[in-house]
Parts: sequence; structure tokens; C-alpha cells
Amino acid sequence: MPLSEQEQRMLDEMERHLLQHDADVVSAPSGDRALSYRNLIYGALLLLAGVGGLIAAVVASGDLGATWSIVIGVVAFLAMLGGAMLAFTPVRRASLDVPPDASSAGHSTRPHDTSFMDRMNDRWDRRQDER
Repeated sequence: MPLSEQEQRMLDEMERHLLQHDADVVSAPSGDRALSYRNLIYGALLLLAGVGGLIAAVVASGDLGATWSIVIGVVAFLAMLGGAMLAFTPVRRASLDVPPDASSAGHSTRPHDTSFMDRMNDRWDRRQDER
């Protein structure tokens, strides 16, 4: 069922208001920091190594004695904690950007250089300009 003129005007007004006032709020948390896939992988590997060390400490507690199994367990826990921190600590986006001389076909901007919200806002603006 199509919208009436009044409903369409109200919807357009709400969209404009949302675009003007809330678009910055939605895109603000991203900032200039992002998660690094390399750090995620290294962190996950360190976390798995810590879990393995913790299991090894429990298994070897009878052979090595209580003191060494506690030391191995603490080191394994610290490795797990370090892996989690490494995996989920954001890095600056400047280190993730492609160098400017690597641009293809002379285009000044590539789609992956801008954030998802910026591209959606640009598409929205183009649609609104066409009306």
C-alpha cells in the first residue's frame, strides 16, 4: 500500500533529520582505530598456546611437582591474557592504509579507503540530490 502525501513528507523529514543529526553519531565510534587481522591471528595463536600450556601444567603436575606446575600455569595464563589483549587492541588506521603511489588507474579515491558509513552517506546524498 503506497504512503499518503503527508506520510511521505513526514518520512522524508525524519530521514533528513536523521541524516543531519545522527549520521555523525553512528560513524563516530570507528574513529581512526581498527582491529588488525594480523594481531587477531597472532593473539589467537598466543591464546591457544596459553591454553595448551595450562593443560600441560595440569597434566604434568604429578611429575614436576606443585611449584613448577603453578609456575607453568601462571605463565600460560599470562600468555592467554596477552593473546586476548593483542587480538582485541585496536591499532591506528594509518598503519593499515595503502601507500598513495599504489593507486590504480589514476583514481584518487578507492572504495576501501573510506568507511562503510561514509560510502552509505555519499550514496544517500546522491539519491537526495536526484530528487
